[in-house]
Amino acid sequence: MKVPDEQRTVKVSKYLSKHLRHQPERIGLTLDENGWVEIDALLAAAAAHRFPVTRAELDHVVATNDKRRFAVEGGRIRAQQGHSVDVDLGLPPATPPAYLYHGTVAARLAAIRAEGLRPMNRHAVHLSPDRETATRVGARRGRPVVLPVDAGAMHRDGHVFRVSGNGVWLTDAVPPAYLRFS
Repeated sequence: MKVPDEQRTVKVSKYLSKHLRHQPERIGLTLDENGWVEIDALLAAAAAHRFPVTRAELDHVVATNDKRRFAVEGGRIRAQQGHSVDVDLGLPPATPPAYLYHGTVAARLAAIRAEGLRPMNRHAVHLSPDRETATRVGARRGRPVVLPVDAGAMHRDGHVFRVSGNGVWLTDAVPPAYLRFS
């Protein structure tokens, strides 16, 4: 078996993220209400838009993605979270751990202090279950800053949390009072 080219794997992953989370219509896809699309339709659309992806490549990306961004169920695929298009992932409310974490960069701290964490162009604020994951998330945009979130207090105060299939915690917003700034 041929070992997949890592650069190609990253390109395919980014392509899938873009079209399963943000712009399915760009390649003629329609996600169902829960974000699913038939794999055969996805592969056909990608090929028709000059980015052919084999089923083996898709399976490799799903299996090896360190963030487990995608879920496959039968002949369907969807992104686990992070959508800017209207979908209902059908995730039930869940009781979070006492603390969750958000990775960011120093340049965003003033806005976060004033407004808290907002979903911006996504459906929910994404929180990590541990500092290490939040550090990796923050490092994508520069030197990371990790903010602890008092998720236990938020939950007691009526804020709803959900957890995606890949362990990312989701909530509508995090008011500044629940954030711990060092």
